[in-house]
Amino acid sequence: MNIACFGEILWDNFKTGKKAGGAPMNVALHLHRQGAESRLISSIGQDESGSGLVSFIKGYGLNTGLIQTHPALPTGQVEVELDKAGHATYTITRPVAWDEIIFREDLESAARQADAIVFGSLASRLPTSRETLLKLLSLSKVKIFDMNLRPPHFDDRTLSVLLSNTDVLKINEDELAFLVKLYDLSSETTAELITELSTACEVGTICLTMGQHGAMVLYKDKIYRHPGFRIKVADTVGAGDAFLATFVRNFLARESPWLVLERACAAGAIVASRAGANPEYSADEINNHSLHLNPEPQQ
Repeated sequence: MNIACFGEILWDNFKTGKKAGGAPMNVALHLHRQGAESRLISSIGQDESGSGLVSFIKGYGLNTGLIQTHPALPTGQVEVELDKAGHATYTITRPVAWDEIIFREDLESAARQADAIVFGSLASRLPTSRETLLKLLSLSKVKIFDMNLRPPHFDDRTLSVLLSNTDVLKINEDELAFLVKLYDLSSETTAELITELSTACEVGTICLTMGQHGAMVLYKDKIYRHPGFRIKVADTVGAGDAFLATFVRNFLARESPWLVLERACAAGAIVASRAGANPEYSADEINNHSLHLNPEPQQ
């Protein structure tokens, strides 16, 4: 299984220090940990921060051959402020190297070879990376959009273009609320809203994550639900990326929608129960965890 992850890699700067971040990087690392061949398409600056990110990624055994080095722009940085409740606000600098990912022959080859490409909205905030992404999507077998909205780094038109190039959409409850307004949806229940959204944006598969309440997916006009797992949370950093990586891996393996959701929820729970965005775990542990805590399927 070969999966390309396109977008931002960066340093999250906390008052207590910095941590390597970026949803595409975390998803690629989780896919790699679960035995998939994942390739990360991004760009860094010619600076110490960039070489530090490459060293971090190589430390997990992930191929860095598709990470470009920009001749002028710096490596991405995000300033993170935590309030007393632990909720974060982000200041994302621009422009940075991943704003100018250049379409090249090696990226074209990677897109053609990949079973799927995973992308978000943030790396489409400026024209160069957005145009590269759209070219890659035109070559891709399966296009998976992890919306991951970061105000003010998106606009309605760009989102509509990305959605028109999407086969599988993954959103959270806040992003669903945004799309309800964008498409003027009127259904009353969450399941009905997802079905209506699927028709409005012409995306056949939509996965909604609901935090401690689990997740649901619309697949082939049916809604499947999973209530999630009860755990003691260490931190939630990376849990959503682990969920998505597991969802993608099992979805592409053509597992049943219920099993796809169960394993994705299990992966998110495992990562949330351990410190850091990329804690140690195995694919077998995900399967055993989900089977051990198997709730009744809901459809």
